[in-house]
Amino acid sequence: MPTIEANGITINYLLDTPPSTGSDAAGDLVVLINGLADDLQTWSYQVPALHQAGYSTLRYDNRGIGLSSKPPGPYTAGTMAEDLQALLVALKLKGGLHLVGVSMGGMIAQSYALKYPNSPPSSSKGDERPRLLSLSLCCTYAQPTIFCSRMFDLWADMAQRMSVQDVMRDVTLWAFTVPFFRTRTDELRDVEEAMEKLDMPLDAYLAQLNVIQKFDATSALDSLQAAEQTLGNLDPGKVLVLAGKVDILIPVVLSRELAEKIEGSQFVTTKGGHGCMWEYPEAFNKALIEFLKRV
Repeated sequence: MPTIEANGITINYLLDTPPSTGSDAAGDLVVLINGLADDLQTWSYQVPALHQAGYSTLRYDNRGIGLSSKPPGPYTAGTMAEDLQALLVALKLKGGLHLVGVSMGGMIAQSYALKYPNSPPSSSKGDERPRLLSLSLCCTYAQPTIFCSRMFDLWADMAQRMSVQDVMRDVTLWAFTVPFFRTRTDELRDVEEAMEKLDMPLDAYLAQLNVIQKFDATSALDSLQAAEQTLGNLDPGKVLVLAGKVDILIPVVLSRELAEKIEGSQFVTTKGGHGCMWEYPEAFNKALIEFLKRV
């Protein structure tokens, strides 16, 4: 896989262009941001569908995971948004992009839109940064609240007393639904084996965990509302908040509260829980691609 130096680290990435499909989406780029302790293979069920729909895709390993650098932490969503911006610049990507983040990736996406908003149309001349076309915030929140904060504190304790792999065994219980455990035993075995083999040092895991523990965009989103501004200077209808309808890891109520803070955004639920993109990829992909087509 290719790597590139950006923001002082090495970033592993995959930039793929679909075969010609004759789609109106041809040329549009979808940038995919992973969640906690997930590498770019997170999106293996989504990339073929996006390519079939005519979109190019960029996915990459966040700092701390996969083949990207694992510098000392703690990390923040802001730092990881800077990584993304540096990656886009280093790859000399221009034009427009659709930004899609899941879980921690949704927090990074919010930070990116807050830190690098589109220039107003009147001043966009000469702005060579990729223009944000839409924002999809999946299975994520504006702040963790006491419920998620207690869960994440427990994960930190477990990782240090037991192992990162033991934490991921626990995460599996939160991410998938009861029917998945009852009926899809082969897939469950594959997931659990992947969790057992996760190659992520403790310090890198804790550095990434800090992102979701400390992330809080509520004040920034409230300030935008008060100033009658929008996230990323996007038309609010170009912001999607998507949740697995039975998500218990990041409860659906928190995703709904995020959507309410982005007045005019689209709120959609799809089959499954926090791992809906893996457990029910067809439903997840349909909801995402329908949104991308609309905007």
